[in-house]
Amino acid sequence: MSLIPGFTDHTARVNGVTIAYSSGGDGPPLALLHGFPQTRAMWAHIAPGLARTHRVICPDLRGYGASSKPDDVGEYSFRQMARDICALMDQLGHARFALAGHDRGGRVAHRLALDAPHRLTRLCVMDIVPTHTLLADLKVAVARAYYHWFFLAQPAPFPETMIGHDPDAYFQSCLLGWGGARLTDFDPGQLAAYRAAWRDADTIRGMCNDYRAALDHDVTDDACDLNQRIACPFLVLYGADGAMARQYDVAATWEAKALETQAQTIPGGHFFPDTAPKATLAALSAFFD
Repeated sequence: MSLIPGFTDHTARVNGVTIAYSSGGDGPPLALLHGFPQTRAMWAHIAPGLARTHRVICPDLRGYGASSKPDDVGEYSFRQMARDICALMDQLGHARFALAGHDRGGRVAHRLALDAPHRLTRLCVMDIVPTHTLLADLKVAVARAYYHWFFLAQPAPFPETMIGHDPDAYFQSCLLGWGGARLTDFDPGQLAAYRAAWRDADTIRGMCNDYRAALDHDVTDDACDLNQRIACPFLVLYGADGAMARQYDVAATWEAKALETQAQTIPGGHFFPDTAPKATLAALSAFFD
């Protein structure tokens, strides 16, 4: 059974790694990128609706789910992950495509928009501010809420060992943070897919390396592009009750980073694609259609 109802599961060898993905629907191509600590299963209640009008491709980011988990931290930069997506879409015959990403997927999508603006027709990021904005002017309240950025980035094997003693306890605490969700707000099938992934030691290592790369590589990459603007039509969605909404003027932050910006809140906290999939689908459908 596919992780996404009505979709077909595949793997592709691109950019030196294997990327697992699910695809379905017909129409203009649209790629959806999940966040931490999830997999492409997070799109299970959203992608089928978008597939009524689009060819939808949902990959697992490298380090996550069933995709490759390289050893070197440098292989986890958002730039490398963006190259994975471009290479995957090339292999599927899509020279230009629409793109949406939540959390880490949103950061990959932002980097792709900066590195390869000619590839994108439309872009949506969900519940983030730019990586450089968050790290270069770190607020105390943000550091408290987003402590995991700095815990996961500690040298191996410290965080891997700590998390490995009880992955469910740790990663479920992440799902319940950044906006006060309850475990019962998450679909049991999606939770089962997340648990199966994050119980794997290589996935834990991959997710830690993702956050190590943010401090070692991504903030520097972003500092080189501070004056570059997202060129395509751009939408930012963010949780009405999430940490980002409490600590930032999310819409104004992104208006300074794009030529054409729309912003909209979705009920709930950070994980609104899981906890409010109907509202998320409605917002994405209105934008991408």
